[in-house]
Amino acid sequence: METGLIVAIALFIFVAITVAKGVRIVPQGQEWIVERLGKYLKTLKPGLNIVIPYLDKVAYELVTKDIILDVQEQEVITRDNAVILTNAIAFIKVTDPVKAVYGVTDFSEAIRNLIMTTLRSIVGEMELDEALSSRDKIKARLRESIADEAVDWGLTVKSVEIQDIKPSESMQKAMEMQAAAERERKAVVTRSEGAKQSAILEAEARLESAKRDANAQVMLAEASAEAIRRIGAAIGDKTGPMTYMLAEKYIMALERMGDKDNSKLVVLPADLQEAVKGLLGRQA
Repeated sequence: METGLIVAIALFIFVAITVAKGVRIVPQGQEWIVERLGKYLKTLKPGLNIVIPYLDKVAYELVTKDIILDVQEQEVITRDNAVILTNAIAFIKVTDPVKAVYGVTDFSEAIRNLIMTTLRSIVGEMELDEALSSRDKIKARLRESIADEAVDWGLTVKSVEIQDIKPSESMQKAMEMQAAAERERKAVVTRSEGAKQSAILEAEARLESAKRDANAQVMLAEASAEAIRRIGAAIGDKTGPMTYMLAEKYIMALERMGDKDNSKLVVLPADLQEAVKGLLGRQA
């Protein structure tokens, strides 16, 4: 009796386990891969599914919702040998579960490494300034480059976003030094340009002053010549008036010399009296 009860209990347990193994409830947003004796058999869709216990096995459980892959930060060398740091994030979706599990060992790691290598290749073709300012361009090229490989693995790349792209710490210091040097260069150029303009203006001022001085001297010379001509025309052959004018100017010059504050001694010619007598005598 006890033996029969034990057998019944064991049979009940076996049937329960068999039913449990044969009935599979797949949650929404997942697809399960079933293998029979180690070979792919079918894909279970969300809902209630029946498999043959002990022969069929659920080998893989795949999420068919969008998967977020974080691509770690890495150093990338640009075409002008600048080192920048960049990382990305990808949104992918499993569209063919069979290819996703049998086409590659780990599709998440495969996509992550593909993005890293492709990103290095794209940025390596750019100059530093272009790489820092072309985030959208890099994103578009990156998505286009990995799309074909993703299809072979049963995946669809929904989007690839560049999270950050910046110069490395050493590169930032170099750029700061370069910017400081550029500012200093511009300041030197500005000062030099100012000095140049100042020198040009001074030279033009001196040239204009020299021209004006020359014109003034020419005008004075012409005025003196005209005065002499008129005086000569007025006097004619008479020497008395001319001598008188010269004596008058001579005496006025002596007076100006005597009126100066710093004049301590005035030298008079020894024949001054004779000269004046001669002038007066000739006038008489």
